[in-house]
Amino acid sequence: MSSASPSHQTAAGGSWQLLVALGVTQIVSWGSIYYAFALLLEPLQRDLGAGRSEVAGSFSMALLVSGLCATWIGRTIDRRGGRWVMTLGSLAAVVLLAALSQVQSTAALYLVWTGLGVAMAATLYEPAFVVIAQVYRLHYRRALTVLTLFGGLASTVFWPLTTLLVERHGWREAVLWLAAINLVICVPLHLWFLPRSSGAAAPAAARPAQQAVPLLRLWSDHRFRALTVAFLAHYVVVSAIAAHLIALLLARGMSAAAAAGIGALIGPMQVAGRIVEFGASRWASVGQVGRIAAFAMPLSLLALLAAGTDLLWLTAFAVLFGAGNGAMTVVRGALPVELYGRERYGAIAGALATPGLLARAVGPVFAALLWSAFGGYGPATAVLVAVAAVGTTAFAYATRGAAQAPPASR
Repeated sequence: MSSASPSHQTAAGGSWQLLVALGVTQIVSWGSIYYAFALLLEPLQRDLGAGRSEVAGSFSMALLVSGLCATWIGRTIDRRGGRWVMTLGSLAAVVLLAALSQVQSTAALYLVWTGLGVAMAATLYEPAFVVIAQVYRLHYRRALTVLTLFGGLASTVFWPLTTLLVERHGWREAVLWLAAINLVICVPLHLWFLPRSSGAAAPAAARPAQQAVPLLRLWSDHRFRALTVAFLAHYVVVSAIAAHLIALLLARGMSAAAAAGIGALIGPMQVAGRIVEFGASRWASVGQVGRIAAFAMPLSLLALLAAGTDLLWLTAFAVLFGAGNGAMTVVRGALPVELYGRERYGAIAGALATPGLLARAVGPVFAALLWSAFGGYGPATAVLVAVAAVGTTAFAYATRGAAQAPPASR
């Protein structure tokens, strides 16, 4: 049943079938258990008679749980491979989405989304990145980029699909359809194409030269601590802007259509950033690309701060912000191999992912608190510029002097 049969192997050490299968499951998983929530928020409010913040809090709970599970999930894939972890994660998504369609209280809503947080940790980028690092011994970085290009289509596919399902069938039946899509697509693809084992016994020549770093020693490593700060700052900014950009632009007097147009530009720019990273992998290390991507974030926010309603400045913001964040997604997945080697990749990548995942939950709340404290989005944006600058500095510190990645690791 394993997809890792020799007849399907590429020169990169992994099969194109596996990459496509993982890409398709990323579209479905992100689309159904992450992006769909935005379209369920208002129907859940109406049906449960709950406030917006109360309902939104259930999704924040899922993100918190996902972050807390990341290291454990990564460690499990290190030991046992990704097939059963991701298959069980997809089965959990099926059961919990079906349960979501039946909730009648906010307590039940929070319980279901807590479980879906575990499903997120077992099915989204973090576990898929571990599988890629295990299987694609050569050109793993390009495989990561291709995978994120698939994942970038999730909102493009599932926002209109979920909207159509909700309009035609109501939100409860729509969620059942999402559960069925996971059952029909994700479960069999994870079960059939993912390798049975972790691939830990790969030939020594295929491994990077770095020595494995014991997980307990990571916190004594200045690079790891700096990267923790960098990713925490990065995802606080990203999640805050994602939640508040439209409201910020409307508060400046822009029309809803114009504000939505600026927001819609960010997605294609994320894809563009990943494509540029793909090309840069031939000549630049992950750390070098990451430093450029990190520097783009405070620059983008400065453009947003200075823009007012000027479309040229706002376009510059969207280009820098989208491309920087798009490239940083790949950097976060590839950097642990460049800095620490492939051994214990899952646990190390999970530990690095945890602050970013937690930041996704707290970033929107942080921005709302800034808005309340300063009475507007201008000062709040200035604070986010400072946060992004801290992240950029921390990333540069963590990757300073990092060697150019050896060709075999790319």
